Amino acid sequence: MIYSMTGYGKSVLQLPTKKISIELKSLNSKSIDLSVRIPSIYKAKELDIRKRIAKTLTRGKVDFSIYVETTADDTSTQINQPVVKQYMQQLKAVADADDAELLKMAIRLPDALNTVREEINEDEWTQISSEIDKALNAISSYRLDEGKVLEQDFKDRITTIGNLLEDVIKIDPERVEAVRERLHKGVSELKEKYDENRFEQELVYYIEKYDITEEKVRLTNHLDYFITTINSEDSNGKKLGFIAQEIGREINTIGSKSNFAPMQQLVVQMKDELEKIKEQLLNAL
Repeated sequence: MIYSMTGYGKSVLQLPTKKISIELKSLNSKSIDLSVRIPSIYKAKELDIRKRIAKTLTRGKVDFSIYVETTADDTSTQINQPVVKQYMQQLKAVADADDAELLKMAIRLPDALNTVREEINEDEWTQISSEIDKALNAISSYRLDEGKVLEQDFKDRITTIGNLLEDVIKIDPERVEAVRERLHKGVSELKEKYDENRFEQELVYYIEKYDITEEKVRLTNHLDYFITTINSEDSNGKKLGFIAQEIGREINTIGSKSNFAPMQQLVVQMKDELEKIKEQLLNAL
């Protein structure tokens, strides 16, 4: 099972005097890279929020936000009436203006308004906490859906590499014969006498040096292991990345040993499929 690191989740809580929106966005990253933007009233809960997100999402560049929109008369700013009245009395002594104009001037002066610091309401936070869980569930579902697309793409490309490997195995005898003929032709063109038995011994040694039997077996095993890992319960993009490196190592060795154009063409196609897998693995959890 594969989870993508790309995801989005949102939940909205409507309270009597405010609407609270919770958003989660994530992209790929080597580890958990978390950015939290919340109103100052909820700052005391930030550590708890971070722990919950890190535990659920594990990896990725994650942006978490809480937005608060006031929907009724609920303000933490109040008029400091004694100060404003005193300002108005003083202004009246120096300005020829009615009370409305004096009030406009007084309200702009220092300490005319008091901002009362809000205290967190635990009942309200309980509801917000529940909405955070909903947003986490939403982004996890999004990641799973994206992961299913990645998983199918990986399986298709691994199957393609496996089919290309079968083609390599089919033409391997032809490759060995082509190498044999090329060497015979090269020696014949020397127009020198040579020991046929010694030549055959050297030929066997040369062909054994370019034998790809072990690489074919190991590559088959790596392809099978890749699929087994995908089908496991845990999403492990890093492990798949390591397996992909081993697959690449065997493909490269086959290419370097092939000495045969048709086989090298198949190797190039396998490399192309593997590169696409590696690109997509950067986004696998």
